[in-house]
Amino acid sequence: MRRKVTVVGAGFVGSTTAQRIVDRELADVVLTDVIEGVPAGRALDLLESTPIVGSDVQARGISTASGDYRETSGSDIVVVTAGFPRKPGMSRNDLLQANYGVVRTVVEAVVTQSPGAILIMVTNPLDAMAQAAWRTSGFPRERVIGMAGILDSGRMSTFVAQELGVSIDNVHALVLGGHGDTMVPLPRYTTVASIPLPELLPRERIEAIIQRTRDGGIEIVNLLRTGGAYYAPSAAVVEMVEAILKDQKKILPCSVLLEGEYGLRDVFVGVPVKLGARGVEQIVELNLSADERAALHGSAAAVRELVDVLGL
Repeated sequence: MRRKVTVVGAGFVGSTTAQRIVDRELADVVLTDVIEGVPAGRALDLLESTPIVGSDVQARGISTASGDYRETSGSDIVVVTAGFPRKPGMSRNDLLQANYGVVRTVVEAVVTQSPGAILIMVTNPLDAMAQAAWRTSGFPRERVIGMAGILDSGRMSTFVAQELGVSIDNVHALVLGGHGDTMVPLPRYTTVASIPLPELLPRERIEAIIQRTRDGGIEIVNLLRTGGAYYAPSAAVVEMVEAILKDQKKILPCSVLLEGEYGLRDVFVGVPVKLGARGVEQIVELNLSADERAALHGSAAAVRELVDVLGL
């Protein structure tokens, strides 16, 4: 049976996610958007690229302005990118109420058509929107996952490689916590050719990298002036999609509902998880220092504030 991924939202993040899935020949793709014509046009363009890149998959775009999601039926994975974009000077918190309405409407529709799907949430504020999707869907926590830690860890890896002048292949960074100002980069668990980062850089340089990682999204927003990042976010989504569809059992930092792990409960926050065919198959608990654990709890508290505002 052919695999099927629905990508909700045909903006830059959604359409680039669809392109990467098609180019890697991971699954047939349905691209949706409320704007008439846009998803159909972008999907057709993608489909016409398949004989050139040698990818034997289907791509279809549909408008969901009427609320009709029937074409998404039977999706193995639904990636939700739909929502209002972040603008210069706009915090993720500013997006909260508007994007909650979008996520609730979308999730109610897609779970009716694909009750066995795995949801990957991308809409910001990420962790709160993942919790909203979980509540709305009624799915078990294993099948609602937020994309954040892979993106933030990728940004940190980039900055470490630039600082040291080494191959990006040598760098493996780890960022936990909520996707935003309170994220928790972990230098002790960040390695360069298996060497812990604190052995290679002085504290002040590490702190500068951590701050740039936290500001990674807004740095791009400020440079672009209109719109935000989409190449790196889409790459992070597709790493998750591939791990699930191929049952790779890959350990990746993702936003998931914690039920006692790390001393946290009833909150979505980024931690290392094993991703496979069933979604989240294991939550990996690291041996955090007192300071690291306090930072993670502080980040979770910030997410909880948003969730409380939404009454979730």
